[in-house]
Amino acid sequence: MFAKAFRVKSNTAIKGSDRRKLRVDISTAFPSLSGEDLNDLVPNKEELNIVKIYAHKGDATTLYVLHKNPIFFQMGKHLFPTVYTLWRYPAMLPAFTTWPPVLQKLAGGADLMLPGVVVLASGLPDVYQGDCCAVNLVMNRAPVAVGTAAMSSGEMRNSGMKGKGVNVLHTYMDQLWAFGDKTNPPVIPFTNSSAQVETEECEEGMKAEGQVSDGQDNPELNAEETSCQGMRYLRLADQDSEALKDKEPVENVEGEDIDEDNNDSRSPQEQMDALLLQCFLHALKAKVKKSELPLLTSTFLRNHIASCCPKGKQVDIRKSSYKKLSKFLQCMQRDHSLIQVKELKKGVESIVEVDWRNPELCSFSIPEDCGQENDSVGEGGACEVPFQPPEITPLYGVTARMEPLFQDAHKKKGATLKASEVRNIITDYVKENELVHETNKNYVNINPTLCDCLLEKSEYQEVENLKWDDLISRTLSKMQACHEVLLPGQHPVVKKGQVEPIDITVATRGSNKKVTIVKNLEAFGLDPAVVADTLQHRVQASCFLQDSPGVKNRVLLQIQGNQIQHVGKLLLDQYHIPRKYVQGLEKAPKPGKKK
Repeated sequence: MFAKAFRVKSNTAIKGSDRRKLRVDISTAFPSLSGEDLNDLVPNKEELNIVKIYAHKGDATTLYVLHKNPIFFQMGKHLFPTVYTLWRYPAMLPAFTTWPPVLQKLAGGADLMLPGVVVLASGLPDVYQGDCCAVNLVMNRAPVAVGTAAMSSGEMRNSGMKGKGVNVLHTYMDQLWAFGDKTNPPVIPFTNSSAQVETEECEEGMKAEGQVSDGQDNPELNAEETSCQGMRYLRLADQDSEALKDKEPVENVEGEDIDEDNNDSRSPQEQMDALLLQCFLHALKAKVKKSELPLLTSTFLRNHIASCCPKGKQVDIRKSSYKKLSKFLQCMQRDHSLIQVKELKKGVESIVEVDWRNPELCSFSIPEDCGQENDSVGEGGACEVPFQPPEITPLYGVTARMEPLFQDAHKKKGATLKASEVRNIITDYVKENELVHETNKNYVNINPTLCDCLLEKSEYQEVENLKWDDLISRTLSKMQACHEVLLPGQHPVVKKGQVEPIDITVATRGSNKKVTIVKNLEAFGLDPAVVADTLQHRVQASCFLQDSPGVKNRVLLQIQGNQIQHVGKLLLDQYHIPRKYVQGLEKAPKPGKKK
């Protein structure tokens, strides 16, 4: 239901009566919660908001948001907890268990099919059709999805575990999860008996077909061997480090195998896979810093992974089993939960989140032959890369009316030129046609071509010559205004029209509350989510994003109060956006006069 972005209709603080009603509704729907649990979920004095949204299919839904995280969502009269709530109370709902590769399909909008359900030693949870239930992964009780049972437990057993099991409504990594602080699930181990059953069934369970329903028969899950390795690693995460090295050497020993001599018995492809993984973990642990995110994947490869390669060796993804960087990063996200990659712009992927507390990353030790790289690293453990604003160059396009004037320079309709280039072309045209005034060199005589291109009809009989400055200014004004935007690490993009500045305005909402609205951050290479997070911590006020009406792939940043002064300082001082491209700073509240 939340696989695609939703639209926020309203966001208001909850009233006292609604707060009490919500506590009663939660207690009725989930009787396993104690009175203390209810007070923690719905506190009396802490900020709790009601957010009304429209899902991508138009369904009206109500969210209850506590501490910036959605804790419940209501559809009609039915109340459902989010994964943020279930991570605090994992026993709140009956849960079905499935394999890690299935999560990617569930997050994409698929339902859980019974062949993909892992039956633990305790059997199936006792549910009836339509009951609210959760979905977790093997060896981790933390729920990753919420939905309703498609049939009762008895009907599931009678069907031979075939057909649909759970109608999934909300998952970890969907848009509702992204509406919160985007934390990762905690590791909550199963009981020993359950873990034993999962260990015995691991190899067979990964071969099960029909695990999810995504509109195709027998969907391909691309479950590679690294998935089982990742699951075995999670099983050993709670044991001591010595047992980890003895039983699961694949991930951690790979980094050491890179240092072996040419007698390595592994194939060249396996060696490149190991080198790539070592450099990837090295870059995350010693190079990448949170302030750099979101980080272009191409920049990550060029500036971080390549610099972490040991002496005498070179990372070549084409010689690995992944062949492409995108496929490798997807594997690191899907099977290891180390990073999160998103397509912030069409065709441009960026790393938006890194789990620095991941056990695999924490246990990784940097090889000794890469010690020199560490010397150049700052005290914070990563190199600081400041934001580089885009280079914006005004351009002028040749129009159909102006094309005769630029024929000698071989510039056709649609060609774009800088102002200096236009001036040079006009100067050469005047000199070649001997149009400079005989007595006053500051004037240019008007010939038929200049008359048709630059003069209005009312001026045909009156204007016989123009000053040089007037000639150039008229030429530029008759051309199509364009501009070129060059973002760091990307190819320049030419756009028609004037540069649309970042617009900062203040609007008044209900109860005379003011909010600051910021538009057009994306045009200058800024990620609105990162700017929102920075502002939220700087001014200690709630901040959220919503789709910009009438504009595709653009969002509005809204923050409570008149924060123009803080927004302007962030854009000008930290992001170094030129002052002429920031509109609305004059509306900042002026400080009171000191008496």
